Amino acid sequence: MATIYYVGCDAAHPGDFVYDIPEGHDFWLLILTRTPAEFWVDGEIRPYPANCAALFPPRRKILYRACADRFVNDWVRFASEEPFLTETALPVGVPIPVADPDYCRQLFRLLAVENFFDGDYRELSIDYLLRILFHKLLEASRTTVRQPYYHELLDLRKRIHADPGYPWSVPVMAEHVHLSPGYLQSLYKSTFGISCMEDVIQCRIQLAKERLVHGRQRIADIAAQCGYPNVEHFSRQFRQLVGSTPRAYRKSVNQASGSAR
Repeated sequence: MATIYYVGCDAAHPGDFVYDIPEGHDFWLLILTRTPAEFWVDGEIRPYPANCAALFPPRRKILYRACADRFVNDWVRFASEEPFLTETALPVGVPIPVADPDYCRQLFRLLAVENFFDGDYRELSIDYLLRILFHKLLEASRTTVRQPYYHELLDLRKRIHADPGYPWSVPVMAEHVHLSPGYLQSLYKSTFGISCMEDVIQCRIQLAKERLVHGRQRIADIAAQCGYPNVEHFSRQFRQLVGSTPRAYRKSVNQASGSAR
């Protein structure tokens, strides 16, 4: 299990901020930058962009500083002898660009909450959260090439998956990320392996399947909630992807679950 000494979220510092610990700490330090910063790496100071994570093991030189008007970061000091940490393949002392910084920040906030409250499963929850965080950082460390506008595209995709019933169109999505429609379609397909409208359609059909099985709403109402004002268009697209009409799908799933009982 890990022992958390302190978790800081959205810590803001002035432009002259410097964190210099020549001999390192007696514990681990993990930081996630929200602004550009300079780090001591391989014997020299190097600039790094915002949204980087850096892990410093015990007794390792630490030096990083602001390189803009201010420096903002999340950070956690902790002790642990768990193999996922002590035997990690994650580079230490080297900032790693994080693919989904918002997700990682949420994990920092959850760590802060669990560390503050003395719940029955506090230690176990902290351990799980740290493991998830390290898994995300390991994924980030193994991805060396990022598409242009990756963070903007990722944010758009999360919006699509969270609300597929929104009246998405290529121009609307392009406006969200401030790109031309043609450039968005090219970047989205090369980044995620699926076109932006195909992604929308798949999310809508998945939501429709969920509501057909676990709800009693009329098919027309489900179509509207999934972004289809025209029920005939919904039924046609549903059949293309699922292989049956919405009504037939609902009936077959309900019959299968009934016979399983």
